[in-house]
Formats: sequence, C-alpha cells, structure tokens
Amino acid sequence: MTEFMDKDFLLDTETAKKLFHDYCENLPICDYHCHLSPKEIYENKAPADISELWLKGDHYKWRAMRSCGVGEDYCTGSRPPREKFEKFAYTLQYAIGNPLYHWAHIELQRYFGINTPLSAKTADDIYEKANKAIADGDFRPQSLITRSNVKVLCTTDDPTDDLKYHVLLKNAENFDCKVLPTFRPDKALNISAEGFSDYISRLGDAADIEIKSCADVIDALLKRADYFDKIGCRVSDHAFDRVPFAVSDDRAAETVFSKAMNGKQLSKEEEDIYKTKVLLALGEKYSELGWAMEIHIGAMRNNNTAMFRTGGADIGFDSVGDENIAYPLSRFLDALNVKGKLPKTILFNLNGKDNIVLATMLGNFQSEEAESKLQFGPAWWFLDTIDGMTEQMKSLGNLGILGKFIGMETDSRSFTSYGRHEYFRRIMCALIGRWVESGQYANDEEILKEIVEGISYYNAMKYFNF
Repeated sequence: MTEFMDKDFLLDTETAKKLFHDYCENLPICDYHCHLSPKEIYENKAPADISELWLKGDHYKWRAMRSCGVGEDYCTGSRPPREKFEKFAYTLQYAIGNPLYHWAHIELQRYFGINTPLSAKTADDIYEKANKAIADGDFRPQSLITRSNVKVLCTTDDPTDDLKYHVLLKNAENFDCKVLPTFRPDKALNISAEGFSDYISRLGDAADIEIKSCADVIDALLKRADYFDKIGCRVSDHAFDRVPFAVSDDRAAETVFSKAMNGKQLSKEEEDIYKTKVLLALGEKYSELGWAMEIHIGAMRNNNTAMFRTGGADIGFDSVGDENIAYPLSRFLDALNVKGKLPKTILFNLNGKDNIVLATMLGNFQSEEAESKLQFGPAWWFLDTIDGMTEQMKSLGNLGILGKFIGMETDSRSFTSYGRHEYFRRIMCALIGRWVESGQYANDEEILKEIVEGISYYNAMKYFNF
C-alpha cells in the first residue's frame, strides 16, 4: 500500500517523480488570478487561530460542511472557533475523492508540519498543534506569501477601487512579491442587477465623469483602466453565466442604458446589446494597453434565494450552468480580431462539456503577437480536481499546444491555498510522465524540463510580461 500523501503523492511513474522533484517542486509561483485582499496583505495581521485562517470566507469548506448536515452557525455563523474546526474535521473525514481532503493535508504538512490525517478523532490534537504553530511562528499574510515562494499575485479589483493598498505594498519592506490589481468591471456590465444605477454613480465619481449615457460608461471605464495600468495592472477579468453577443448600433445601446437607469426591466437581448457594446470597447482598450483578458464562463450564481437574502453572495450556493457558449464567444472574439484589436485572452469554462469547445476555439485566433496568445485557462472552481485538471490538460494537449500553457492560479481567498500549485504540478507531472512511459512522447529530458518548468511558472511570467 502506498503511504498516505507521501513525497511521491500522485506521482505514479518514475518519470513523473523526476519531473516534479527535479524541476517543478521548488519553482516560484505566479498567481495571476486570486481573490486575496490587498488590504489584508498590507495590514499583515496574524490570524487568531486556524479556524480564522482556514474557515473564514471559505465557501468551498462551508459547502462541504453543509453536505454533512452541519448547521449554518458553524459555517458563516458565530459558533466558537474550536467548534467550527471540529465540524470541519468531522466533514473532512467523509470527503473521500474531494480535493478539499488533499488541499487540507498539503496545508497541514507544508505550513504546520503536521502529517496526521485530520478527522473527528484527531481534531482536538491538531487544533492545539496548529494554534501553537500560529502562536509561536509567523503566519502573517506577507510571511505566508513569502514562504510559499509567490513572486507575483494579481488580486481582483473593481474599477471604482482607489488601489491605495497596491500603491502602499510597492514600498513594503522585506516583501519580495509584486501585488498587482486586476481590472474586473462586472458591476458595470451587469445592467439588470439590483443597484446598477447606484454603481454607475460611483463609477462616475471614481472617473470624475458625469455618466448620462452608455458612451459615458465606456469613457469612465477606459479612464479607470488607464489608472489601473499606471499602478501595474496587466490583467482584466470578466465573469459570465453565458457569453453575451448582440450586434447593434449606438442608438440601441443608448436606449437600453436609459431604460435600465429608469428602473425598467430588460430582455436578455437588450442586456446583450449593452454588454456587447461595452465589452468590445474594453477589449480594444486591453489590446492597446497590452493586457490579457480573462473570461470566466459558466457559473450559475446565488441559486438558494433564502440564503442569498440572509448571507449575500459568495457563500457557497453557486453551481455549474449549462448554456451554449461556442457561437457568441466566437463572434465576440472575431469582432475584435477583425479590427486588429483582440488582446491576449484566457478562456475558462466551469462546465466540463465545454473543454473541447474552448480547446478548439483557441486555434481560430492565434497569432505571432504572443506564444499561445489565446489560452485555455486552468480547470477552475468545480473543475479544480484531479479529474478536472487532467481532462483540461488532455483536451489542450489533444487539440492545442500544452507546452505553452500558462498553468495554475489559485482563484482563492486563503493565504495558505498555495498548496494548490503543488497539487496542480503533481497532477501535471503525473499526466506527462504517463505519456512518456507509455511511449506517447519522447523521453527527451531537456525538452521535458522546459515544458514542465514553463507550465509551472515561466510561461505565465512571459505571457503577462510580469
């Protein structure tokens, strides 16, 4: 029997072991998409205990706990920290096959030096040992980022953000990590969302523009993009349940905007008219600035109305959507490409059915501007599993160029989540190792080294010009 999560965890061939241990294991991390708080990074406060470090804001863990019948008070509520940890430990022992089980134990091993499997019967002992490690050691955000060997991390930021913490972090002492903003204008695009008109007012204040039209919205966003660029931004991000695309003239977009600002309900087609107009303008701007554009597709959000009303968004009640994405995505990318204004673009799908759609979409718009200018983003959220990551890389390998893949990002709010990069690298080396040992790829160590090191770190650094 293989030892539980030992040094060769997931590395099931000798080639995989060599690729990981010799070339990938100690490489730095480029985390080009996460949800860490720049304010928390700057303020650099130590967590009170492992419950705060692990369970605060982690909807992955809350979702699992609810599936074990754990009450909401232990998730988002006010139960004591030890009790919350005990409920999570109880949950984890049943999470066989879930990446949470692996993530938690990688974090226990790497950050706390604890190799004991976490379960209900070991919870109290591990809770005490982990809290002693926190009390005796340095678990402040900047220290955890440094220990994790993270060289670049990109937070997720609204266009109205003043980015003051990013500015302050540029001069932080003894902290060798670039913390860069990411431009995420979802609230300016979600024209039918509650509070849209109030948001537009805040956007106008941030850009020092009185917004009276769709054209003004675009002007305000472009002005804020210029500001983000000065602070070091190199990435934009957009999240869609379905990809919007509708051809229209300026008058139609203005009519839709006026209708929304007056509180009138819009059809899906009207929403798409507005979104397409704004998105195409933004895409051209990203191309001008040399940014990469991330497009996350397929989340069906806030499914539980009762919990949304009491707890708000991002607390674990989202799931995978099943919209058809190929045609509108193709038309959106083509509309920018025809004008020579398609930026570097990273496409993420949340539904595994779309792996081949995205892997084949890339080849339509590649160019010499960048190696794999269009990227198939790493397996994300509900696909962030052994099977999900393996299938994403197999699709890219089968239908594109895996050797130029920009690799993993955490998409996380946790300062100890960088174990996910190790998890990804092990899975990637395992897949490539099996291909080599089955005779599907030449056992050329020099080229294999370049491939796995590139996917682990160097491809992303080059792609984003960090």
